[in-house]
Amino acid sequence: MIQTDKRTQRGWVFYDWANSAYTLVVGTAVYPIYYGSVVKSAEITKFTFSNGLTLSPTAAYTFSIAAAFLVVSLVAPYLAALSEVSGNKRSYMRGFMYMGALACISMFFFTESTVWLGLVAPFVASLSFSGSLVFYNSYLPEIALPEDQDSLSARGFSMGYFGSSFLLIAVLTAIQNPDWIDPSATVGLVTRWCFVVVGLWWILFGEYSMARLPKGAPHALNAVQKHPSTAYRTLYLVIVDLFKDKAIRLFVAAFFFASAGVQTVILIASLFGSQALGLPTSALITTILLIQYVAMLGAWGFAKLSKVWGNIPTLIVAAVGWAVVCVLAYFVQNTLQFYLMGAGVGLVMGGIQSLSRSTFSKLLPEREEHVTYFSFYDIAEKLATVLGMVSVGWLENATGNLRLSALMLVAYFVIAIVFWLRIPKSVSARFLQSRITA
Repeated sequence: MIQTDKRTQRGWVFYDWANSAYTLVVGTAVYPIYYGSVVKSAEITKFTFSNGLTLSPTAAYTFSIAAAFLVVSLVAPYLAALSEVSGNKRSYMRGFMYMGALACISMFFFTESTVWLGLVAPFVASLSFSGSLVFYNSYLPEIALPEDQDSLSARGFSMGYFGSSFLLIAVLTAIQNPDWIDPSATVGLVTRWCFVVVGLWWILFGEYSMARLPKGAPHALNAVQKHPSTAYRTLYLVIVDLFKDKAIRLFVAAFFFASAGVQTVILIASLFGSQALGLPTSALITTILLIQYVAMLGAWGFAKLSKVWGNIPTLIVAAVGWAVVCVLAYFVQNTLQFYLMGAGVGLVMGGIQSLSRSTFSKLLPEREEHVTYFSFYDIAEKLATVLGMVSVGWLENATGNLRLSALMLVAYFVIAIVFWLRIPKSVSARFLQSRITA
């Protein structure tokens, strides 16, 4: 039964507000810059692992994040099956939330003397963030009617963009004025305390969401599905069932390659600006804030466009926009051009993220196994992120030129466009018709 009450929907939207603080402040804005300064101060030019593998600090960081997404891709099916059997997916979502928040808080202890924590903490935090989204996204078809899912998904992303930007401004104010907190405080110390604040923010507003989201109800699965092998077989059967539908098959393929581009851009944006362009921290942060606020407009605007053009054509337009932005990124030379590129990223980022989630939700068959279905969606996204981050890390490690990654990401968006173009036009027509008859 779909719960369309405003209280539940408000709680769902606020989890985007809660967890986006991690993705923006830690994952995108502050932590990569802090990580770079720490490894530089520690005079680390290479990480050497026990198997003899040697990586640059940038490559090591990108591989660490990629490993987190790979691990969550492997465990998501089992967790999905457990939550379906127990009928308590909210508890699993809460568990990942606390593990991620505590990993974020542990970044306080990352200094020149604990350099390896700089790779371990973001690994655990990224894994936990991604794990919680498996359950969070699966609520969408349970709390909104199909004709409302585009707008609710956009509301969630918009709240995330706004909330995380608000916290980022507060964090940056503290970092740039450490004497406001304590006359003896340093920028590094205040930055480390900011990671603690982000973790507490995640827990505080996450609990607001947990209090409003339904616990979840068990459906007709038997206890044997708690066994890992059966959990993965369940996922396999879901994939087989979904892929019988040509539209879903093509959508997922397109979504995979689009996500490889989108998630990689989000995760390396500040590293690209600092290393490829040599921009100061102030310019990087300004651009990241610009991206967030424009993304709110993008999420809302693309949701409106989908009502006129249909979901698939609108996604194609967003992917074309991403490809253009990546081409321009290769030629960016100065701060103003980087700002303009950031505005372009924000516009298409908000559109493609929110619309992809709601489009997949509408394509699903009308059954109860929403966590299992969305675990597959999240696996596709996380494996795509692994592809994007590893390819960027490999290219940077091999050439020493991070700028080349922009051109490589163009190929991912072109492939996504090709797959989306092959989806039958009747699919978008069906979405539009469902709004007309609703």
